[in-house]
Amino acid sequence: MNTEITVSEIQVTYHPYKMFETKLSMSSDVIEVLRTIWDKGIIEMQEEVKILFVNSSNAVIGVYNLSKGGMTGSLVDIRLILAVALKCLATGLILVHNHPSGNLTPSSSDLAIVKKLKTACKLLDIALLDSIIITKESYTSFNDEGLL
Repeated sequence: MNTEITVSEIQVTYHPYKMFETKLSMSSDVIEVLRTIWDKGIIEMQEEVKILFVNSSNAVIGVYNLSKGGMTGSLVDIRLILAVALKCLATGLILVHNHPSGNLTPSSSDLAIVKKLKTACKLLDIALLDSIIITKESYTSFNDEGLL
């Protein structure tokens, strides 16, 4: 009896270009980019998680919409973040999510995720440059607050 085995082929493609000419050097630069891509209509209604990927010059090479959740939470899968980072040859990344409540204080879940992501990034030699909580009016940068 001869049985044919089929195995899926994995293909990775990458078309490099800079999304924004701005080099990110401080959290306000990140916020400037985020304000152009965030859906202002749902920033106070539904939590979203986005990842900004940068090259070695800290120029944004891509934005990944990781997840959309409910009013009080959203899923963050570290493996997906790192898979995309590796595929696009990113040397650094910035985790960003909104708090529809307008509260800029990081939750215990926010702190735990950032700690886990930082450890995972370190293993792959990818810099976790910041984690930002954004609201309609303001933001909190973990890097600025010394939480990284």
